[in-house]
Amino acid sequence: MPGETPEAFLDTNVILCAASSDKSKAARAGVLIEAGGLISVQVLNEIANVARRKMALAWPEVHLLLSTVRGLLEVAPLTIETHRQGLALSERYELSVYDAMIAAAALEGGCKTLWSEDMQDGMVVNDRLTVRNPFRG
Repeated sequence: MPGETPEAFLDTNVILCAASSDKSKAARAGVLIEAGGLISVQVLNEIANVARRKMALAWPEVHLLLSTVRGLLEVAPLTIETHRQGLALSERYELSVYDAMIAAAALEGGCKTLWSEDMQDGMVVNDRLTVRNPFRG
């Protein structure tokens, strides 16, 4: 429901798996996207980069893809506080800066679960956010 805090944050890799040739991964990613959740502007930027460089999509296709994702998921802005918290998380948990910014946005959004294929499954960040690999097991 609008105005409610999303339970889950979806990392870029999960969203991109919806277009995977691996039918199992694509189906699982689709279920998570349909359930709704939160992403950040960083996720949109990463999708645009992959769409252009790896998927070789033309700009109109990139814009359509991003518009579709924005229509399905809530988008958290990037703020200086996200940046500060991300740097602290990177240092504390030895995450890449980019992964830490994702975790910071998830924490700021009040999410309980961070769906990511790239981070350590089961890791708990700041005693509030659990990283889960949706494709594990």
